[in-house]
Amino acid sequence: MAETSTIYVPVEKIGIRRRVSTTLAIIGNPNSGKSTLFNRLTGLRQTTANYPGVTVEKHSGTVQLESSAIELVDLPGIYCLGGHSADERIAVDVILGRMADTHAPSGLLMILDATQLYQGLYLLQQLMEMQVPIIVALTMTDVATAKGIDISIEVLQRQLGGIQIFPVVATTGRGLEALKTALESVAESAPPQVPESWPELSKTADRLIQQTSTPMQRIDVIQALLHPDSFHSKPLEQQLGSQFVTDSRYALFGVEPPQAVEARHRYQWVRTVLGEVQRQAPMLERFEAKTLRWLNRPWPATVLFFAVMALIFQAVFSWATPMMNGIDAAAATMSAWVAAHLPAGAISSFITDGVIAGVGSVVIFLPQILILFLFIIVLEDSGYLARAAFLMDRVMRSVGLSGQSVIPMLSSFACAVPAIMAARVISDRRARIATILAAPFMTCSARLPIYALLIAAFVPDESVGWLNLQGLVLLGLYLMGILGGLTTAWLLKRTALRGPKPDFAMALPEFRWPNLQTVSIKLMDRVRIFLRRAGTIIFVVAIIVWALAYFPRAGGIETGMQNAVLQVESTLTGAPLAEELLRIENEAAAAQLAQSFLGRAGKFIEPVFAPLGWDWRVSAAVIAGFPAREVVVAVMGTIYAVGDKAEVTSLVDKLRSATWPDGRPVFTLPMVLGLLLFYAWCLQCAATLAVIRRETNSWRWPIFAWTYMTVLGYTGALLIYQIGSRL
Repeated sequence: MAETSTIYVPVEKIGIRRRVSTTLAIIGNPNSGKSTLFNRLTGLRQTTANYPGVTVEKHSGTVQLESSAIELVDLPGIYCLGGHSADERIAVDVILGRMADTHAPSGLLMILDATQLYQGLYLLQQLMEMQVPIIVALTMTDVATAKGIDISIEVLQRQLGGIQIFPVVATTGRGLEALKTALESVAESAPPQVPESWPELSKTADRLIQQTSTPMQRIDVIQALLHPDSFHSKPLEQQLGSQFVTDSRYALFGVEPPQAVEARHRYQWVRTVLGEVQRQAPMLERFEAKTLRWLNRPWPATVLFFAVMALIFQAVFSWATPMMNGIDAAAATMSAWVAAHLPAGAISSFITDGVIAGVGSVVIFLPQILILFLFIIVLEDSGYLARAAFLMDRVMRSVGLSGQSVIPMLSSFACAVPAIMAARVISDRRARIATILAAPFMTCSARLPIYALLIAAFVPDESVGWLNLQGLVLLGLYLMGILGGLTTAWLLKRTALRGPKPDFAMALPEFRWPNLQTVSIKLMDRVRIFLRRAGTIIFVVAIIVWALAYFPRAGGIETGMQNAVLQVESTLTGAPLAEELLRIENEAAAAQLAQSFLGRAGKFIEPVFAPLGWDWRVSAAVIAGFPAREVVVAVMGTIYAVGDKAEVTSLVDKLRSATWPDGRPVFTLPMVLGLLLFYAWCLQCAATLAVIRRETNSWRWPIFAWTYMTVLGYTGALLIYQIGSRL
């Protein structure tokens, strides 16, 4: 018998995943390198979901260490624990274990930006008062060194009560091994000693805790004292009485605002610490620094902002077009192959016009999604997005929003779906919902084929001075969308979403090169969310529209078409035969559509749209376009018997010659202008409604948005047609 031997292979060499032994929460200021470090530690071993009952996303991932595995939860970036936003409340609730279906972490990984210690130490001091184990990752150390900032790690650790501090460069991975080794033992370490920067606050909090009948977290008592009008204050006042708590506040703060007293004490401690641990070496200002300082001035910053926005929109429209055409061509090729290998009938139509067209209507958005979010992620990671938001803050505040609403609203000119998803950067809930409901007004790319068709058909190609009349009409439609969106935000902020104007304060981050791994992970995460959340709705709606347009089938129409085909085949050959067969097929398709459920719905609802000058054919096209306006031109091609893939010129001729039964033209100039305004203001996109539902965590807002925009579009079209017809 042959001799056998045993080979021992370390588990890390064969990729064995260890069970998660503990959970740590990552917390830090916005733009401190938190997400980059999270992605570097977890790689692709991460998941994205929503916290129960809210729209704030939960990012968690697993770190595989030498002898264990640790789950990291990436909390929203915040500046302090006393804010009122959903992000700040969730950060505190997660740390203290108060979030439903989320266990309290065993410790904290605090991200401290080496170039922004002044702001980061403020938050760290508050976290130390929570009395949970903390470990600090000091990021941006390479940028700090380049700027001549020297930080004494040993002195800083001593000032922070012995908290372990690990300098890292998240973009390159330097220092991560030492940090990983320390992560295994952080859960067993003792909570840090709270710095005595404000002993009166600590003594008052301890005294109130002893007097409460139901034990309260120390951090909750501190926040209740500091923020009388916040959600922290009510539980303490219910136990001790509002007057007793008010007297305790007066003893601490006197007549001054509590937040002002807090800032004075905390920043005094921060300045003392920085005076001992940080040294700034005198350096000659480099050309790059001078250039960046010049670009931060109002006029250069404004010019750069519009240049960047122009580049983004050009990229979304131009760069995405070849990929979208490729997807469209692939779907057409697949449909043709299926049609060639299956007999004509319901099954063939379901697969080609329902399934393949439905999947294609989802996937065709991906190029725009990828390009738009690629730019947003790169601008965010480079630090420019914060500057752009700050620059446009004054303009947006005139309608009750802040600079954070700029990027989502401008992104809507490409597609409202990723724009609404991009509104997650807005911390204030009212401002976020107002931005989400204003975004669909912006003229997205799906409206352009409809605009191009109607303008080319009915707006004269004439010059108005140096400008073209058709171009002016298109510009007017874009401006009407902007006006509708901003007016909607203004009205909402003064009615249903009434509240103070959103606070907008941030520490402008340093410009830096984005990390390729972080950008890739974030981009793929956005793609997964879009396909999972919006894609399912679009696909289902596409199937429903197909069924309404296909059933019921009239056997007489099919028989008549077959007889007509046999007749022309016996008399014609070559190109004339092909042309006549196409005409017969298109007329049969139009007749089938006219008696389908969709055609019957158009005829049934025609009286509702008759005051707008629409006949049943226009009404049917509009009904089909409610789920996704991209199908409107194809449906019109079928209705007017020129085929769903017809040349625009053929459809234009049919529209111009369309008449009412009494011979009056259907498409008059007032009717066309009203129809254009209807498409400019009406919400016809199932994907947008699905994303609004997901982002607001309620059906109330998508139903309101659809109803509000439909009524607005209908009213505008009605006024234009009625007044224009009389003039």
